Amino acid sequence: MDAPTTTSADNGTSGGGGDWFTPRTKPTATPEDEPGTPDGRRPAVIRPVGRQTTAPETPADGKAAAPAAPTASVSTGAPDQERESPDAIPVPGPMAEPSAPSSPRPATTTVTPGPVPFASTTGPPDEPRVPPQRPGPVSPPGPAASAPAREASPDAVLVRRAMAEVSPVADKVTSYFYALLFVRHPDLRPLFPAAMDTQRDRLLRALLTAAEHIDNTDVLVDYLRNLGRGHRKYGTRAEHYPAVGECLIGALSKYAAGVWDEEMEAAWIRTYTTISQIMIDAAAADELRAPAWWYAEIVTHDLRTPDVAVITVRPDQPYPFLAGQYTSLETPWWPRIWRHYSFASAPRSDGLLSFHVKAVPAGWVSNALVHRARPGDIVRLGPPAGSMTVDHTTDSGLLCLGGGTGIAPIKALVEDVAEHGERRPVEVFYGARTDHDLYDIDTMLRLQQSHPWLSVRAIIDQLAHQQLPDAVRAYGPWNEYDAYLSGPPGMIRSGVDALRDIGIPSERIRHDSVEELVVAGS
Repeated sequence: MDAPTTTSADNGTSGGGGDWFTPRTKPTATPEDEPGTPDGRRPAVIRPVGRQTTAPETPADGKAAAPAAPTASVSTGAPDQERESPDAIPVPGPMAEPSAPSSPRPATTTVTPGPVPFASTTGPPDEPRVPPQRPGPVSPPGPAASAPAREASPDAVLVRRAMAEVSPVADKVTSYFYALLFVRHPDLRPLFPAAMDTQRDRLLRALLTAAEHIDNTDVLVDYLRNLGRGHRKYGTRAEHYPAVGECLIGALSKYAAGVWDEEMEAAWIRTYTTISQIMIDAAAADELRAPAWWYAEIVTHDLRTPDVAVITVRPDQPYPFLAGQYTSLETPWWPRIWRHYSFASAPRSDGLLSFHVKAVPAGWVSNALVHRARPGDIVRLGPPAGSMTVDHTTDSGLLCLGGGTGIAPIKALVEDVAEHGERRPVEVFYGARTDHDLYDIDTMLRLQQSHPWLSVRAIIDQLAHQQLPDAVRAYGPWNEYDAYLSGPPGMIRSGVDALRDIGIPSERIRHDSVEELVVAGS
């Protein structure tokens, strides 16, 4: 669901006639984009639940014809500037026509969300939208956040065995899954993009995350809640989950045929039932207190360099978030493509939100925002997410590493500390390839002049002949600091390694990178 379902016309509307707004004009809701109430904003009175479905028969020849492939495709470019939305239903590449399964499967196999082993952990419907500060940092799933070694549950063993079998043929699995889904459930096709090649590995990555953390309830539930809440902006409803589960198990059984049996299928049904119910519950609770998305008008567009713009928007209603978090953003020129951007300031009294956007090669959303957007244009915002927030229950120093437009959430963290009236030391390392790329250095230096507890150091690769994480080693010690990293994935990985090497515990390192909440984790 991260790519357009229709072509884009020159005027910014949907060329297929399914546009939800045009630039500089207040959008008009369309039924297919805003399920439920006409404006998509009134809370549901009845909490959605899954319903039993029966899979339609496959064609007589045993083959499911794949939808037509798009005429053109592009890469999303550098993920640190235009990040794929992890809160979307996973979208793979172009669908290949699936062949008949090696062993016939009953067409009536269903997966129905219902009572689950730890459904109570999803929390009460009135839990706060923006979580309260916790005593310690929360890292995304991955090696640094994995639970201590423990004996895996029987279902976890079977799920991981299937994933190990299908991982080498991930592309075939995802293509077969979507072909099955669209042939058996053609009514779901409009929820997905016309061009499905920008996030080819999303399904496998999500499954790997669930498989990796299936016995780590706290990590898995938090991850799935975010997915469930994020799915609302795509029009996903509770009754869609059984269809997805049915076709997922169909694809897995075909490509894990060497290890697949009734016991494994039962384990997957239980696992998927648990996963889907957590997501359904999270979406239902979220619907009671917040819209699925916010409309926001661009009020300023400041082109700092030929490819970097600082954009400020005014949401149509209050938007709650914490400094250091990010949101997903959709433009009128590419409906249903959502990309993640960090907030470039702490919450403001005027309610305005700012983002730093760098146009990257073949970046649909980033190029539209930098080169096409103007004041008066309307965009859509998803819910806030991310755990790279300041823990105000401690007085530990902050060590902040920001590379490129990754300086945006670092600036927000500095403002957050200042607004809380704290005098804890904050050390900022602002990395860039050239001095030209230090587009926001003046802002950071002004903050340094206003706050004696703040220190800002610019690290220019071409002048220092060293990467940002390496430069951090020359200062310190940092063992009493909480570390925050934001920037390209490569910088995040090397930065985490460098910080661990100099003695900062993994639990005191926070970052939201393109791999957040997936198995790669760090």
